[in-house]
Formats: sequence, C-alpha cells, structure tokens
Amino acid sequence: MADDYLLRVTAGPSYDSSTHQIVSVNTSTPSKITSALCTAKISVHIQNYRGLPHNSPSTSTYFAHPQHVHDQYSISFTLIPHKSISGKSLLFGNDFDYPIRDRLPPGFSTALRIFKWAIDPGIDGDVYADKPYLYGNALSSLNVLRVGPKIDGNAKTAVSARQQEEQVIEEGGYEGGDKLREDLGVPEDAAARMKWFLGEQDRLERWVWEEGRIYEADFFNPYLDFNSKGHSFPNIRPQVVG
Repeated sequence: MADDYLLRVTAGPSYDSSTHQIVSVNTSTPSKITSALCTAKISVHIQNYRGLPHNSPSTSTYFAHPQHVHDQYSISFTLIPHKSISGKSLLFGNDFDYPIRDRLPPGFSTALRIFKWAIDPGIDGDVYADKPYLYGNALSSLNVLRVGPKIDGNAKTAVSARQQEEQVIEEGGYEGGDKLREDLGVPEDAAARMKWFLGEQDRLERWVWEEGRIYEADFFNPYLDFNSKGHSFPNIRPQVVG
C-alpha cells in the first residue's frame, strides 16, 4: 500500500492549503511561517526519503549525529511567540478533517497503546474518528526543548544564521533561557523534563511561552517509517488475528 503514495511535506500558518509552502526535506534551509500568533522556522528530516519534490535528498547529516543514528524522522523548529501563551495551552500533535482509519497499518491501535504506556503518557486522541486527532502538551511531548533570549529586530538575522548552521538542537538554554528554566525548576535532561511536566498541574501553569523569546524544539523517533507506513517497536511484534 505504501507504494501507492508519495509524501509531500508542506507548512503554513493555517489549515488553508493555499497558505502553505513546500518544505525542503533533508536540507539546511528552513521554511519560515509568520502569523498573528508567532514567527516560526521549520525543518524536516526523513531517513530514506522518497517523496516530493523528486530531487529531494534521501537523507541528511542529521542522521549521522550520535543522538539520531536510529531515528527515522525529525520535525524541528524555532518559535518566537508574538504574544505570551500559557504552558497548559500550547499543544503539539496532529489532526485531520477526514477519516484515516482505512489508511492505518494493521496493529496501529496496539502500537499506540504501547507508545502511550512506554514513551508519552501525555498524548490523547482518537485516530479512528471521522476527524481524527492525537495531541499532547508541547512541554511533555517535544523530545528536545532549548530556551533562548528575548530578542529585538536586530537579533533576528543572527537567529536565522545560527539555525542554518545547527541542524541538531540540544536540550537546555542559553543567553538567559538557562536561568529561566532553572528558576522554574525544570530539569536539565530532556527525558526528565518531559516526565516532570507530566507531574503536578501547576508546573504547566507556571510556564509561559513568552512574547519575543526564542524557543527551539525537536520532535523525532525511530518508530515511524514513512516509506512503509509502518511502525516498529524494539522487541515488540504486534500480531493481528482475525
């Protein structure tokens, strides 16, 4: 079934496809999106990419990094909010305005339960609904989160240059972002931070995605293969009976 489809990655500020642009997969050129809520730069890396445009690189130096040699894809971005957003209000995930139940691979529901149990207990949704969705709080769902400084217009060029040079984002903070994390008690380690935000509710409420501050994030995993439309969990082989 996977051979019947070609993947095309687009990004935009709304669901309206006329506002979207094609994302250059596996390159160092991010796609810039601007809306009333934020300015964002998005990069997508997919291992063994065979999608559109046809001349896209099949891989990226991202997957040569020691932290990502086993990963199948990455969605990384730089975010600068135009107004402050409550920590409990910003979600990360996906949704569709049409059913996808007939396109899901066999055993997907079992794989999703395992994923929620072993990897991200914070996600919730219904992938078999007429309008399926799957969301988690950004603070506990994003694999890597780095907090930067508040900036003015003169600093934006430097931000752009740094992002093009650094394909791999690492957990932490810089130029004041590290102190912000420390003052809130956010753990330095990525996995510990994700687990920490799944704890007491007031931790989400105390966090604010501040207007004008730089946030860098990366979401990745080794389990979803876009070429086979399949999933693979280590030492787990779901069986479908019937």
